[in-house]
This record gives sequence, structure tokens and C-alpha cells, in this order.
Amino acid sequence: MPYELLLLETRDKVALVTLNRPDKRNALSIALRYEIDQCLAELEADDAVSVVVVAGAGPSFCAGFDRTEFFVQTPEHQQALMDSTDRFHLRLMNFAKPLVAAIHGPALGGGLDLAALCDVRICAEDALFAHPEIKFGAPTLYGPLAEVIGGGLARDLCLSGRRIDAQEALRIGLVSKVVPAERLLDEALAMANTIAEAPLAALKTVKQMIIDRYCWRYVTGEDIFASLRPPGS
Repeated sequence: MPYELLLLETRDKVALVTLNRPDKRNALSIALRYEIDQCLAELEADDAVSVVVVAGAGPSFCAGFDRTEFFVQTPEHQQALMDSTDRFHLRLMNFAKPLVAAIHGPALGGGLDLAALCDVRICAEDALFAHPEIKFGAPTLYGPLAEVIGGGLARDLCLSGRRIDAQEALRIGLVSKVVPAERLLDEALAMANTIAEAPLAALKTVKQMIIDRYCWRYVTGEDIFASLRPPGS
């Protein structure tokens, strides 16, 4: 289906999904979160696609959630805010195929969540990572980041909100590779094509093992996002 805030391109067994709000630094609006959920559902059902690459248009990978939407207090808007947030996180957590993130510029807040919920991360030399939302009172999503870099470092980043650059991200294992910006997409697609050499059934089996490991609370029915919601919602 056509999307307003995403660009979707398929190259053999690899789909390239590009966040396309460059004027907003690809901030994750309610509409964009819904489109990501819908697009990944479509790609998950397409047996011709084995791997998905996620990238961002313009100078940023993703600046996080669209903060302007948090100031609208109507019940309908608040419900859409919560519903789109749940769908966004749970779709990424439970996506049955490998996800490769091609990260350039800022990956902040929800953008860092998006990167952490991918299976492989490659970044450009100008990439920056942080959870600045902790400074204005928004709880950070600890679990997926801890699964990637370990609990101690994840606590550091989630509690301090400090920024790390591409080289520190490489050193702590947040990304697999740092490349010049002009090579980023080619490197991410090359990695995706290498992964796609394996049979889809094998890839999905491995992904299920990954999902079972870091989504165990969701699998057992616990509402893992309850702590992120306003009281009484």
C-alpha cells in the first residue's frame, strides 16, 4: 500500500524502509508510528522479502517521538498516542524477519529505541545516540538497549541521557560498523543481502529465538509499556 510518511523500496529479497519526515528530523508522530506498524506487517507477510533495512531521509535517522503531540489532551488523541506507541514497539519487538538499521545523524529517544530494536546496526561517522527524554520526565525504554549493550551501560545511557558518538557506539557494541556517510546505505544493504543468503525459514527461526529471549514479559502477557503511560490511562 502507498505510505505518506515512509518510502518503501524492494531490492530482490531486501526491503528498504525510509522514514520520510526530513523537515521534522523524522520525528515519530502518531501517523508515522502507525505507518511503520502497517508497513512492517505487510513486509512480514511477504515471503519474497527476507530482510528489512530501516533508514532515515534528510540529515537525521530519527530525532525521537514528536513532542508536539504530547501537549494535546483530548481523550481521543491520548488514546491514539498510547495505541500507536504500543503498536510501534510491539511490531518491532515481534517482527519475524531480520531488521538492519542504517543510522546517520541523531538517533535520539524513540529513534534510539528504533535502532536498538533492529537486529544489526550500521552507522555513519556523524551518528549520535542518546535518551534526552529522561531530562524532561519521560521514562526511557531500558530493556531493548540492555539486550544489545548490557545492563550496566544501558542504565548509564537511560538514566543520564548523555550523548555518545559513533566511535563510542562501536566500542560498546551498539553498532557493528562505522562507515563514511556516503557509504552508509550501501554497507547496510550489503549486510542485508548477506543475511538474505540464508533460507527465510532459518532466519525466522533465529528471529523467534531472539524474540523469545528479550520479549519474555510480553510473551507471558505482562503489559511492558504500563510504566510509560500517564497514571489512570
